[in-house]
Amino acid sequence: MTKSQAIHYFGSISALAKALGVTYEAVRQWAEVPELRQYQIERLTAGALKADQKGAAA
Repeated sequence: MTKSQAIHYFGSISALAKALGVTYEAVRQWAEVPELRQYQIERLTAGALKADQKGAAA
């Protein structure tokens, strides 16, 4: 997922940060959503947003 997809789903950077239990500044500094945060967001959104499968076995 992209950072903008996550922000759009939650409505704002502040709402995304609150859902993850991190600060606004932490989210703002991401170039892309960290892998473990992607899995957390996938659970929070009940799968509406999917984590990228970069580390998945081929």
